[in-house]
Amino acid sequence: MRWMALMCVLSLPVVGEVTSVHVVERSDVLGGKVWGAAGAYERIVAKAQFALDPRLPQNRLIRDIELAPKNENGLVGFTADLYVLKPRDPAKGNGTMLFEVSNRGGKGMLSRFMYAKGALDPATAEEFGDGWLLEQGFTLVWLGWQWDVPAGNGKLLRLDAPVIPGKQGVVRAEMIPETLVQRMSVADRGHVPYAAVAGAPATLTVREWTLGRRKQIAAGQWKWTADRTAIEMAAGFRPGLIYELVYQAENPRLAGAGLAAVRDIVSFFKYTKNGVTLLGDQPRFIKRSIGFGISQSGRFLRTFLYFGMNEDEAGRKVFDGVWADVGGAGRGSFNHRFAQASRDGYAHANTLYPTDLFPFSDVPQPEPGKEENDGLLVRVSGKTMPRIFYTNGSWEYWNRCAALVHVDGAGELDVPLGPQTRLYFVAGSQHGPGQLPRKAKEAAYWTNPNETRPLQRALLAAMQEWVKDGKEPPRSVYPLIAEEELVPVKKVKWAKEGGAALPENPKQAYVLDYGDEFETKGIVTVEPPKVKGRFAVLVPQVDADGIDLGGVRLPAVAAPLGTFTGWNMRSAEAGAVKQMAPTLGSFFAFSKAEVEKRYGSKEGYLKRVGEEADKLVKRRFLLERDRDQVLQHAAGLWDWVEKAGGR
Repeated sequence: MRWMALMCVLSLPVVGEVTSVHVVERSDVLGGKVWGAAGAYERIVAKAQFALDPRLPQNRLIRDIELAPKNENGLVGFTADLYVLKPRDPAKGNGTMLFEVSNRGGKGMLSRFMYAKGALDPATAEEFGDGWLLEQGFTLVWLGWQWDVPAGNGKLLRLDAPVIPGKQGVVRAEMIPETLVQRMSVADRGHVPYAAVAGAPATLTVREWTLGRRKQIAAGQWKWTADRTAIEMAAGFRPGLIYELVYQAENPRLAGAGLAAVRDIVSFFKYTKNGVTLLGDQPRFIKRSIGFGISQSGRFLRTFLYFGMNEDEAGRKVFDGVWADVGGAGRGSFNHRFAQASRDGYAHANTLYPTDLFPFSDVPQPEPGKEENDGLLVRVSGKTMPRIFYTNGSWEYWNRCAALVHVDGAGELDVPLGPQTRLYFVAGSQHGPGQLPRKAKEAAYWTNPNETRPLQRALLAAMQEWVKDGKEPPRSVYPLIAEEELVPVKKVKWAKEGGAALPENPKQAYVLDYGDEFETKGIVTVEPPKVKGRFAVLVPQVDADGIDLGGVRLPAVAAPLGTFTGWNMRSAEAGAVKQMAPTLGSFFAFSKAEVEKRYGSKEGYLKRVGEEADKLVKRRFLLERDRDQVLQHAAGLWDWVEKAGGR
């Protein structure tokens, strides 16, 4: 009877927002294991139904919403997958919903904040790690927001976005094979592609680098597959080269519905009676919300803020805190016609997609070629302004234009952050936590072993205190032009390590022209886009060890056994050896003689690491409970250097 009552309540219609939630599964986490004061947790797998009113000002920036099919009430409807981990007794929770913007349909924050094994549907002790988030009493929520998440895996979170019927438009597919292949999908990394219109013209070109000269491949040398979602070429596609296909597609999805879905599901749980009923019997036990996103999902949150989506249809604040992790200065293809949300923008791949587009900084700056100013937060009102964290590492300065978050477009001046923004630069880190160095087939050098998760746990604790109690987090830490910590690549004082030279081609942000209707209507008419200018490229200066200045140094970086970089180079096998490898940093171990000179022994080294850990605890960049974790990781790195030394 309780379940029947629940489903009846959740099926009641409301005007706009979340209209119903269908619960597919509900079960105890790890058999009802008790997680400290928060008690036992339960897992909810569900499908949420949404309806948007295209007439409301909060929805008008969703591109093409006026063209989407509408129900009898004039609302645009769609569904999305929903996944929740919550205290069985909501009164024992901490009152905060931690919402992770799903990265390509997955779940990352259990691994990130609990040292857990990654999983799409966590069910084992290993997949819940040390349980820190649960012990703290967070309610954890994920929602599908991306319509083109790879098909075939029922555990990936998806959005069933409305189709805009009858519309055709230009689509560009950029493809870079890692080995010689005869077939390539036009989608990015296995995502669902837009099929080509039969009989419509298509142009295939190849070039060596982003702005290299395009060479057209004759139509007789390649062909479409039967479903027109992939192409084949008997001669093969060579590794490392950029193949670019421009073609016509039809029936685009309402990509911006993903922004609204995230907005509305958070408000559903924070403010509505139905949301309270789904999560528990305690009224308003969700008192605040933090939005967290990694990489693509961090860029999603920056886009979310830019389009003013932190105000729901009733004018209420959605997220109290927003944390965009390793998103650099980017946004993404999340709100325009024929948008491909998976496309990001590395130094060598996907560079010319609408990812690293002006504006980059919180505060308004002059827009190139125009009279008006623009800034990331211009559409966020005072009453809906969240507390904001940006966290970026070395990789994001080399590969995600992170300097543009806090400098002017010419790279001459430091610019201020928003008044409720904190920016933390993690020195000597790659695009995500490192473990021990390893050889990756796509990279030339040993990978970066900087384990950044202890810092991120401390930052989440600080964000929680900020949104809950108003306690100020640690001050921002990032490299400044004025302090000569942020410089053009040619001024980096790099002493070659292991014969490695600095990359010649860091990620470049361009002034791009997609046609006259792109900015106002989200319609792309020019592909590839016209390159009309460039923004400055600045990276952190390094010390005598080749390690970045101006950032937070984890203990293993502050007491180094080698050089930690935010870049690695592509291997000969992957091709394009002068270009950087995606997502990876490098590690160049010191000689054994240098290590002994600095620390004497393993005990001496670990003593120094412990001292650096104590400093970070005092600065609130490390939890006391994670000190042993830091020392354990450092001990493993010492053993690796002693045994392998990268040689």
